[in-house]
Amino acid sequence: MKKKIDHTTTGLVAIYKPAGPTSHDIVDMVRRATGVRKVGHAGTLDPLARGVLVVAIGREATKQIAAVVAKEKEYIARVRLGVTSTTDDEEGEKEVHGVEEVLRPEVEKVVEKFIGKIEQMPPIYSAVKIAGQEAYKRARRGEEVKMKLRQVEIKEIEILSYKWPYLELRVVTGPGVYIRSLARDIGGKLGMGGYLADLERTRVGDFTKEKAVRIENGKK
Repeated sequence: MKKKIDHTTTGLVAIYKPAGPTSHDIVDMVRRATGVRKVGHAGTLDPLARGVLVVAIGREATKQIAAVVAKEKEYIARVRLGVTSTTDDEEGEKEVHGVEEVLRPEVEKVVEKFIGKIEQMPPIYSAVKIAGQEAYKRARRGEEVKMKLRQVEIKEIEILSYKWPYLELRVVTGPGVYIRSLARDIGGKLGMGGYLADLERTRVGDFTKEKAVRIENGKK
C-alpha cells in the first residue's frame, strides 16, 4: 500500500472499504489511526458493498463533504434476476419467482429506460431519515415505512455481461442514487423481480479505487 493512514494524515482520503464493515466502522478505524476526532465520510456504502469511500479527516476537510457527495459516482453492479429480497440485496429474505430466462435484447431495452433523470424509490432498509430517524431502524422494529419517490440521475449504464440469471452492469450516477433500487426496478420492469447481488464502487469524482488506501481485516 503506497499511502498509509496515521497521525500525520489530514484532508480528504479515498479508502477502499472491504465487504463486511459499515462505513461508520471505517470512520472509527481512521479516528483510532490518526487520533483525530473530527472525521466524516462522503456517501455511505452498505456493509455488503465494497469500494471507494471518501473520508474527511480534520475540521477543514469535513467542510468539503457536501461537495464530494455531489460528485458523480461509478459502480460495478451484479444483479440477480428472478428473485426479490426484502432489503433489495443479499442480506434480506428472498422470494424466488417462477420465471423463464429473458433474452438479452429485452434486457437491453429495459436497461436503456433507466438512463437519464428518473424517479426512484429508496430501499426501506436505508439510511434515509423519516421523522428524524433512519428508515432501516424503523423497518427493523417492524414499523410500517413509507418511502417517497425522488428524482435522481443515472448518467451511464453499460451491460458488461449477461448470463441468466445474472446481469453485470457498469453504472455512472449523480448524487442520491441507490444501486439496490436500480437492481430492484430493472427486475420489476422485466416482470420478474431482481436484487443487488454484489456491488463495487470504483470511483467518487476524481477519487478512484486504484488510488485508494487498502484495508485488510479492519486494519490500515
